[in-house]
Amino acid sequence: MAALTDLTIAEARDGLAARKFSARELAEAHIAAMVRARPLNAYLVETPERALAMAAASDARIARGEALPMDGMPLAIKDLFCTEGVLTTAGSRILAGFAPPYESTVTGKLWQAGAVMLGKVNMDEFAMGSSNATCAHGAVENPWRRPGDNRPLVPGGSSGGSAAAVAARAAIAATGTDTGGSIRQPASFCGIVGMKPTYGRCSRWGIVAFASSLDQAGPMTRSVRDAAIMLKAMAGHDPKDSTSAPLPVPDFEAALTGEIKGLRIGIPREYRIEGMPAEIEALWQRGIDWIKAAGAEPIEISLKLTKYALPAYYIIAPAEASSNLARYDGVRFGLRVPGQSLDEMYENTRAEGFGPEVRRRILIGTYVLSAGYYDAYYLKAQQVRTLIARDFAAAFERCDALLTPTAPSAAFALGEKQDDPIAMYLNDVFTVPVNLAGLPGISVPAGLSAEGLPLGLQVIGRAFDEATVLRVGGVIESAAGFAARPALPPGDG
Repeated sequence: MAALTDLTIAEARDGLAARKFSARELAEAHIAAMVRARPLNAYLVETPERALAMAAASDARIARGEALPMDGMPLAIKDLFCTEGVLTTAGSRILAGFAPPYESTVTGKLWQAGAVMLGKVNMDEFAMGSSNATCAHGAVENPWRRPGDNRPLVPGGSSGGSAAAVAARAAIAATGTDTGGSIRQPASFCGIVGMKPTYGRCSRWGIVAFASSLDQAGPMTRSVRDAAIMLKAMAGHDPKDSTSAPLPVPDFEAALTGEIKGLRIGIPREYRIEGMPAEIEALWQRGIDWIKAAGAEPIEISLKLTKYALPAYYIIAPAEASSNLARYDGVRFGLRVPGQSLDEMYENTRAEGFGPEVRRRILIGTYVLSAGYYDAYYLKAQQVRTLIARDFAAAFERCDALLTPTAPSAAFALGEKQDDPIAMYLNDVFTVPVNLAGLPGISVPAGLSAEGLPLGLQVIGRAFDEATVLRVGGVIESAAGFAARPALPPGDG
């Protein structure tokens, strides 16, 4: 039998049902892997005692024949999800010591489905970043390395701790959040599957907000089937979240038929951006060949406003962030830095509590919302957003899903783009449009770069049609046969 830390959720579920091992043994194996993975700085808080207690409850249910859909699955939880009694800092100094008295809806659903919490994982501060290097608790290292080069690589961001933990076999799966690509891009960099559901499919209640009209929780796993299993457990209407969609949750796993014959898959010509590496173009072409071989019809389409997506995003997201982060003032919770007056206390607390990237985005957001600039920037960006959504709607009149690269490159070295915010923002060029339109997307590992690093392909679908996205993603996964592992995994496999 494979090492317990090598199992997927589906394999572990079958093994537990067949009594080949216990949930406690599964938890113990992942706790040991979590300890070995400490050099990656993926985990901020480890909760081994809670994991063993939750695993014991899973074993008891399984013994009674009352197994739940996620029973015994050891998960890493992004530090953006509020977890009752467990530190939740959003990767920021300003929330130092904050242990919420409540549970986020998404994590609550996972615990109700029997999942086990290993701990909280690192992330870019307040989810602002594409490299997981902006966290107040230090950068996360990707478990992958370039052959012959031991320089640490970024795991992508902001869900870099989640991606690194799953890739390093230090969690069977993890939660992530995606505001402009923060599930899909790190999934591509770390060679795992990352699913961003439709906006409103998963509740945002209890998730520390970055940009409220863009943020969406999703699963980060090692297979498309696992993403389907975990998404079903996470999703569903939540009356506590006014943006949560009152729609039934399909059986996403049942959608994985392996059959896409007759589907029309859109290939957006505008995603062939200037300067795109030849290996990304070649991977994309392989993906087109795979879906064609499976009986689907690739159709060239136009998403003509794609080039405006990043500028619009970097107006809308900072504007919403400046509003959401106004609550961190040192008065009610988190860090407080004294001053001679209330205003000075605000200034001192926010200056010391927020890192440079968060301060940069707050300033941008405050600027575009200020008198005299609101109409010129924020309102114009919202109009562009509407047109981008229309572009996608027109495309989906002709096709059932879209296929694109996930990111314009493989993982880069830690610190390589840190001094150039624009170069960093360009990492999200293929993922941001999906968030602006509120659509579902998945990144599937599809090959290796010339330097031996993972590259992903992205499937985009109609709103609330995650089933088709997963079905197409499953076919790409089978065709790619991606079985590469990090060269220096800290796990036990």
